[in-house]
Amino acid sequence: MYEFYDREITYSLGAEQASGVKTVLSGSFSLSSVFTVSELAMATIVAAAKELAALVGKTTVSVDRFATELWCSSTIRPEGWALPNPWDPVAGNYRTADGWIRLHTNVPAHLAAALRVLGTKPERSQVAAATLAWSGRELEQAVNDAGGVAAHMVGLSEWAAHPQGEAVAAEPLISWSPHHATSTRLPSFQGNLCGLRVLDLTRVLAGPVATRFLAGFGAEVLRIDPPDWAEDGLEPEVTIGKRCAGLDLRNPEDRDRFEMLLAQAHVLVHGYRPGALDGLGYDAMRRRQINPSLVDVSLSAYGWTGPWHTRRGFDSVLQVKTGLAQEAMHRTGANCPVALPVQVLDHGTGYLMAAAVLRALRLLVTDGKPRSARLSLARTAQLLIEGGVRDTIIKPTHNTHITCLPETTHWGPARRIDFPVKLDCEGPRWRYQAAPFRSAQAYWPDDVNRIGIPGRSKP
Repeated sequence: MYEFYDREITYSLGAEQASGVKTVLSGSFSLSSVFTVSELAMATIVAAAKELAALVGKTTVSVDRFATELWCSSTIRPEGWALPNPWDPVAGNYRTADGWIRLHTNVPAHLAAALRVLGTKPERSQVAAATLAWSGRELEQAVNDAGGVAAHMVGLSEWAAHPQGEAVAAEPLISWSPHHATSTRLPSFQGNLCGLRVLDLTRVLAGPVATRFLAGFGAEVLRIDPPDWAEDGLEPEVTIGKRCAGLDLRNPEDRDRFEMLLAQAHVLVHGYRPGALDGLGYDAMRRRQINPSLVDVSLSAYGWTGPWHTRRGFDSVLQVKTGLAQEAMHRTGANCPVALPVQVLDHGTGYLMAAAVLRALRLLVTDGKPRSARLSLARTAQLLIEGGVRDTIIKPTHNTHITCLPETTHWGPARRIDFPVKLDCEGPRWRYQAAPFRSAQAYWPDDVNRIGIPGRSKP
């Protein structure tokens, strides 16, 4: 099935292939699922690696299967300190009067919306009792209308027949739009991505996976978060190699700063819901006015067309809504929704975003045309569904060797699983240690050095 995914991804990236790049695969898969999760993860990270190699002049890409699976989960092992639980206590699956519903409550505003609809306190027992009084579809609609995130579980066929499922299936895996630029202003890309400026406006988890990949191989990634955004337990995972600053795009001074950053960036990666940046005054036309040569890669949850294209969503929610959780529940004989063994919708889409960035840069070097690319979690879920379903394969536990490297983080010492990708036998080199959001200045580093800006960015 890896070959199927590789073929579909190659087609989505465009007719030109990363010719001349040799791929060497090692190790073995260990995950068990009714879907070909490991093969999809492998195909997406290989695609990103091959695009990178073709851009920077490397000839061989080596990828470890087992490490790829591990990098679709938690990669850091703290020493003498602990990671907070990334999940809010209320988040999870609940029975309804006619099935199951998934509530995603990690964001305080989303938790508050669900509790307002249900009329309960943030306690699982109370939430569980309240959801039983609702039909799944009605509760899903009510929570989403209130500004929360919920998904009533359906099967594969029901999702395929739904107007949103039909819309997603009709969309390309990567939707491309070429533009005309006045200049390219690109670095030389001699062996790595040094000099490439990537402005990162993404949240959990696909977008940060994309920019983490780019940062590991030399890109200068600057992540921008609003004043109150938090991702408990995930900062050490998603910030390695990056600088993280804070801006409030409703503040005039911060808007000026953001526009300066955008004008000087080579790449913008963003994961706001469709229309959200437009509402802040930064629609696609405005972004290109600020920076005509920008490579612009964006992500949505439910796709870019259809009645739900502006709906909020996350990997775990899309698993329930697209039929993946119900199919796994049915085939395994479980009595509740069954999640994928890793969040491959997030991680797979993240590596596809990185591949899209790198392909766009390769083409920009060739023809001078910057490109925009759009991807979605739902469309990646569709690709996984198209890969087919199988009976659960329980693979034996094995002692696959994995290397963990020592690392210094803001929170203390740790060890991190060695990255699965090597280019000509060289892995990533993380320029910055993992650190909290809003811990750096909202400037490109060479600007800070040149004009001597003191202090930190605004909280």
